[in-house]
Amino acid sequence: MDIRRWNESQEPDADDLRRRLETEGYSVTEYSDAPGTIHEPHVHDIDQTHWIISGELEFNTAGEKYRMRAGDRDFLPANTEHAALVTGSEPVRYLIGVKK
Repeated sequence: MDIRRWNESQEPDADDLRRRLETEGYSVTEYSDAPGTIHEPHVHDIDQTHWIISGELEFNTAGEKYRMRAGDRDFLPANTEHAALVTGSEPVRYLIGVKK
């Protein structure tokens, strides 16, 4: 799993992030999970990218933990087992992109 940390001067904007993903050829869906939400270990048969709009999400894969915050993005190859936990006291909003 590869992670790109947000380093732009402005806060992430959901519409802008969606446009960027669509330009890269992704179909995009927005999700929101409440604090404490757990996604148990699972796999997908397609490559995915997750882009955090707001809040925090901890990804666990291959024995490593990755805390993602607003603007951070991952690249998750197909068939990579992963789990996630919504950390912090606010919901997490994020986009999931899958290649068309």
